[in-house]
Amino acid sequence: MGSDITPRPAATVMLLREGRRDGEATGLEVFVLHRVAGMAFAPSVTVFPGGGVDPSDSGPVPWTGPDRQWWSAALGTDVDKASSLVVAAVRELFEETGVLLADGPASETQRQAVAEHRSSLADVLETQELELRSGLLRPWANWITPEGNPRRYDTFFFLAALPDGQDAQMLTTEAESGRWARPADLLAEHAAGTLAMMPPTLAMLIDLQQAGSVQWAMSQTRTVVPLMPTVKSLPGEPLQVEVDGRVFSLRRQGS
Repeated sequence: MGSDITPRPAATVMLLREGRRDGEATGLEVFVLHRVAGMAFAPSVTVFPGGGVDPSDSGPVPWTGPDRQWWSAALGTDVDKASSLVVAAVRELFEETGVLLADGPASETQRQAVAEHRSSLADVLETQELELRSGLLRPWANWITPEGNPRRYDTFFFLAALPDGQDAQMLTTEAESGRWARPADLLAEHAAGTLAMMPPTLAMLIDLQQAGSVQWAMSQTRTVVPLMPTVKSLPGEPLQVEVDGRVFSLRRQGS
């Protein structure tokens, strides 16, 4: 079942900042959301902000920075899809955290209008005379849900550094909480069985754990190639997949 389902394009943003506690630097942190238990897809799982590409993401958007052709080459896909993925990444981050990757701010009222599909991101940018800043994003990875799943996504992962003067909040009804955390701490919670994460999220955190700073992470040049994991677990067992010789397991709360 699900082998004939075309994966839906999706964009996810790993929003980064340099952590500080009591005036001391604590290292790179990433913003994560804990999804509510009632979600049809990935309930009670910790994720990065993101979601599926909407039809409005394909329209013209005021844009500055690397152009659509550059993003097409960086993401290994056609120009139209690359453009919609970049717009979706910026829109989803804005909807779910309030952080806008543009050359100026937008209001909470405008964010709500985008989240409720009463306005598009392009509408907000044009009203505020703003431009999307694609140079604030970095291409990172592309994971495709294996065949046989009732919901399949062709998910592209991006990096973004938290812009000066902005802060992330948990603003989506799809999550019950949001927080900044060091990748190593999130991985330790997962290993202890107290935090559930999907395999792509685990893989991204392992990558980020190697980054010494936000600047180092944002300076990396990545070749984005599509990865489709192989499911190793049997029906009814906790999800376990293998990709590039690495095995990742989904842990449930309290497991």
